[in-house]
Amino acid sequence: MTQRYCVFGHPVGHSKSPLIHAEFAHQTHQTIEYSAIEAPLDDFAGAWRRFVEGGGRGANVTVPFKQEAFALCDTLSHRALRAGAVNTLIVGGNGRTYGDNTDGMGLVRDLAYHRVAVKDARILVVGAGGAVRGLLEPLLNEAPAAVAVVNRTAAKAEALAADFSGLGLITGGGFETLAGSYDLVINGTSASLSGDLPPLPDDVFAKRAWAYDMMYSSEPTVFLQWAGPRGARLLDGLGMLVEQAAESFFLWRNVRPETSPVRDLLRKSLDY
Repeated sequence: MTQRYCVFGHPVGHSKSPLIHAEFAHQTHQTIEYSAIEAPLDDFAGAWRRFVEGGGRGANVTVPFKQEAFALCDTLSHRALRAGAVNTLIVGGNGRTYGDNTDGMGLVRDLAYHRVAVKDARILVVGAGGAVRGLLEPLLNEAPAAVAVVNRTAAKAEALAADFSGLGLITGGGFETLAGSYDLVINGTSASLSGDLPPLPDDVFAKRAWAYDMMYSSEPTVFLQWAGPRGARLLDGLGMLVEQAAESFFLWRNVRPETSPVRDLLRKSLDY
């Protein structure tokens, strides 16, 4: 019997997840149906319940429902608990809902795919929202020399750093606290979607540093357009999207797909 999966979002029509998971299923000979569902802003829990009642077995969850997905779960993974957000839902054999967060693992695997050194690196993470919270534990587990989190509201960055201080050297503050250069600068804000730039100094990149924007589009994001002339090597979040999806697929189907061909297909679909 064909098992049903989906991605929930609002809006969700632009999502590449159906394409990604169709490719994963074809590649691994899995018989699944994967769709995009635009859940009502005021009734995500109801949308999930109706999906499960209709035979749904699991889902990806995107903006703006990751915290609501967290709240409805009966059981949560360690990394979901750390992140305070869920992007992967699974219906267990007992009908209970299990929640996980694969975003941070997706980032780390994308960095590894591009041979970006994280161990012993000085890393700057811009932003202190849910997206950043989801990536900090997997990032710190890779043993960087230090991680600095900066945000327009300094208190949010400070609180985030305090929450993860047991995992490695991590500091938080406002943009005015920045000093020195970094080997990897990750834009974890959604500023690129509105064409805005975080107020970073021109000398923020060390020699041969990487600039990573968690957003992606058919053209380089504003952040990457700014970083390139300042000597940084550039990566966007398309690979992270594919890698976090592969981790979700593995959780659902217990088979790990190859991500390289799906990366290539997705990049071509953007006409990048």
